[in-house]
Amino acid sequence: MPNSQWDNEWAKARNILVMRLDNIGDVIMTSPALRALKENLPECRITLMASPSGVQAATLLPWVDDVLPRRVLWQDLGQLDFAPAREWELVQTLRDGNFDAAIVFTSFSQSPHPAGFLCYLAGIPLRLGESKELGGGVLTTEVATAPEEMHQVERNLRLISSVGFTVSQSSLSIQIDATTKQAVRQLLAEHGISPGAPYLLLNPWTSCQARNYDSQRFAVAARRLAEITNWSVIVTGVAKDRDRSQPLIAALSPHALDFIGTTTLPQLAALIAEARLVLTNNTATMHLADATRTPNVVLFAGTEYESQWQPRYSPSRLLRNPTACSPCYAFTCPYNLECLDIPPTAVVAAGLELVGCLA
Repeated sequence: MPNSQWDNEWAKARNILVMRLDNIGDVIMTSPALRALKENLPECRITLMASPSGVQAATLLPWVDDVLPRRVLWQDLGQLDFAPAREWELVQTLRDGNFDAAIVFTSFSQSPHPAGFLCYLAGIPLRLGESKELGGGVLTTEVATAPEEMHQVERNLRLISSVGFTVSQSSLSIQIDATTKQAVRQLLAEHGISPGAPYLLLNPWTSCQARNYDSQRFAVAARRLAEITNWSVIVTGVAKDRDRSQPLIAALSPHALDFIGTTTLPQLAALIAEARLVLTNNTATMHLADATRTPNVVLFAGTEYESQWQPRYSPSRLLRNPTACSPCYAFTCPYNLECLDIPPTAVVAAGLELVGCLA
């Protein structure tokens, strides 16, 4: 139920546009807020507007009724050409959606005002966002910025609470359907893993060079864990990781099962949910492990504050070296990734601690 500060206009909203225009992990981190929207307004319809990659997460979020994938100009990194007609088409698409309200979720470094102005032009009467700067009438409710170190989930929940939504749970959660679970069981069986058999999942890469722990060190750590536990190592990644995967797969032989580029996002989530331990960098895999409560060791680069993104409910160990340049928010590291100069023995020790094994 809504709280005593409920904004009456928001209480009437039935067709809500939720905007989170980043990557898969960012969208997964909206799950507590999406759940709260549906709990407060069970009859509302939620449309998620996200990037083409981020919108993949919608299949794991049962509170989302429809999706609108878009690359947007204000978060473009040089991929979009000069095409004002494309932006006017987006305005018309939103206008045709007849939305009652728009909620613009952003990170600490992003402005809600470009998205808010788009929604204003589309005639959406209620527009909510958090901002460091004054946006005039672009937003109907402009929430003062939260502390920079606040966790992204709490930032999202703080935003919707400002107009009266009551929050009952703050943990990440996803829903994996029965068809996906069965497909993953079949996939595992094809690789010789029987139902319930333990395995380690290694996701060694991200799309950001500055967040990538050395893959050969990952291989050394995963191999040692496999030798101690007698578990197989499922290696996951996207299709473009295959070109750089062979040295790692060879180093893990005969323990490695190569799943790189062969699974959908829901299938990856199901694999993570069944794993005994996940090794990963700071990427969507970390958030999926937190949502499924799977133990995880994260090589967490100094690109961000841990407090903004770290797992909160799963058993986890975050490893990184303190560096003067952190947080740098960089895509490429000029300092040889000193923050991730972690010996494989430390990764092994953290993993064994989480799964209750002794070396």
